[in-house]
Amino acid sequence: MKNDTLNVLRPAAAILVCAALMLTLSLGLRQSLGIFMQPMTKDIAITVSEFTFAIAIQNIAWGVAQPFTGALAVRVGFRPIMTAGAVFYILGLTFLATATGTFGVTIGAGLLIGISLACCGSAIANSVASRMVPASLRSTVLGLVSGGSSLGAMIAAPIGQSLQTSIDWRAGVFGFLALSLVMLPAAWIAGRVDKVKLPPPAPGQPDERSARAMTVTALTHVPFIVMSVAYFVCGMQLVFVSTHLPSYLDICGMDPMLSAQALGMIGAFNVLSGVFFGWAGNRWSKQALLGILYMSRSLVLAWFFSAPPTPTTTLAFAGMMGFLWLGVSPLIAGSVAEMFGLRWQAMIQGIAFSSHQIGSFVGAFGGGLVYDVFGSYELAWRFGVGLGLAAGAAQLAFAVMRPPPTALAR
Repeated sequence: MKNDTLNVLRPAAAILVCAALMLTLSLGLRQSLGIFMQPMTKDIAITVSEFTFAIAIQNIAWGVAQPFTGALAVRVGFRPIMTAGAVFYILGLTFLATATGTFGVTIGAGLLIGISLACCGSAIANSVASRMVPASLRSTVLGLVSGGSSLGAMIAAPIGQSLQTSIDWRAGVFGFLALSLVMLPAAWIAGRVDKVKLPPPAPGQPDERSARAMTVTALTHVPFIVMSVAYFVCGMQLVFVSTHLPSYLDICGMDPMLSAQALGMIGAFNVLSGVFFGWAGNRWSKQALLGILYMSRSLVLAWFFSAPPTPTTTLAFAGMMGFLWLGVSPLIAGSVAEMFGLRWQAMIQGIAFSSHQIGSFVGAFGGGLVYDVFGSYELAWRFGVGLGLAAGAAQLAFAVMRPPPTALAR
């Protein structure tokens, strides 16, 4: 069995590694932008809510564009989509590094990076990985690719913080720009997936050839709707943490390097999260696992923000959040592949992801707005915890009432 698995993965190795590398840089750099918020707002005289509005625009652009880039990949192939995404990322960081006001920050960190993520983020990378392996290995491989994608934050956050501390925030962003150049060859090599022939749909899966027909099918499929609504809360919680945790720690008087260490810790435990939940998704209900994950994450948020942070509690929180963070990715991607097959996976996952990104907008901009109005994040984190518990309970209850089919997509 072990040799059979190796024989399956060996021809796919270069594509899978490069898809994971492209994903780790795109998500790791984006996840670490929060370390620049405090020095940037002071240097170019913008408010916290203006910075977080740019991050909110990024999430909305990503969510809105994702179904379209997923559908376009079916028409023109993954390689041109992913390569264009790498170029957009480089342009976005260039705008951000040279920004002198709200416009440059919004265009760079917001619009351009948002469009880039729709071209080379989770939905596209997971679709590439799904096409390279049989259904029996799919969830595990999706977990490995998602877990590997977490290494970017472990690399990017310390580099950006070190350059920012020793020089200034612009140097930190230029450091991110240098790292983003690696996305170009990674996207090109991962684009070899365009030569892979898709298997026929599994029994019970729709075999639609129209993007519109598949969209209607997805939006009238109750399990998909429940999963997408819960995904909204997931996006709200995660982007609130990645955007506002550095600012929160700064307000509490913590060492600036602690923010980078915490983001790096999240990235490290994201690796375990992706691998574990990818493995678990091959054995238990993906929908039930999502519900348990959302509820557990909400309890961890409540524990951390209910008391003043210390270096120890911050790193413990980061580790726990990291483990409950990226496991969502292989579970969502695997669920979409099971429900609808592989041909339109990127587009349909993009539809679900649009809900996630609306939540991300609320988490980024709403958190900044609450802070500007009340001078505290308390109302924001309490709101996120309450919604997270409700979404997790609903997802878990529905999984128990409506167990998934036993047959996986072949």
